[in-house]
Amino acid sequence: MDLVYKAKGTPRHLGILSAAFHPPTRAHVALAEAALEGAADEVLLVLPRRFPHKEYGPVGLEDRLSLLRRMAEARAGFSVGVSEGGLFREIAAETAALYRPGVRLRFLCGRDAAERIVNWPYGEGDSIDLQLRAYDLLVAPRQGPYVPPAHLAHAIAALPMCGDWDEVSSTHVRQAIANGCRWRHLVPEEIAAEVERLYS
Repeated sequence: MDLVYKAKGTPRHLGILSAAFHPPTRAHVALAEAALEGAADEVLLVLPRRFPHKEYGPVGLEDRLSLLRRMAEARAGFSVGVSEGGLFREIAAETAALYRPGVRLRFLCGRDAAERIVNWPYGEGDSIDLQLRAYDLLVAPRQGPYVPPAHLAHAIAALPMCGDWDEVSSTHVRQAIANGCRWRHLVPEEIAAEVERLYS
């Protein structure tokens, strides 16, 4: 894990938001800010050097990191990092090695992502039960709340968010730009000009 930008302070509870950020949206910001309201002292926005199941495409790692850094510099409590691995267990191990001993890691995601993460066929020695010993999962409602399996409820908690973010996604931004529709209200103001340059 390489830190591209570090927020001030030493967190006891670190939120981790790992996504493609293609491009970053106001929903990403809202998710991180919701965690900072009491569940985390700092939120680390993470991009992997290589995605496990897809390629970067025309807007590559460096461009996306530049957008994230600009976004983080405009807000307290936001950090930006690049991980060598792309899976949660890999990111958790890299982050734990980078931050102080005893920091509690809390991955942030929406309901749809939580369902994929919990139900993924990891294999015998890498079950979600084992992974959740290393980190917690904070799940924001996305087209409904997430109800975790009873045996995982100790490590999975709801992350309340103000507002309705169901229709705000990176895909929506890219489609709106391609179709000549309004999109600037979907991304943080400080990166809108750069998003237009990269995605138009």
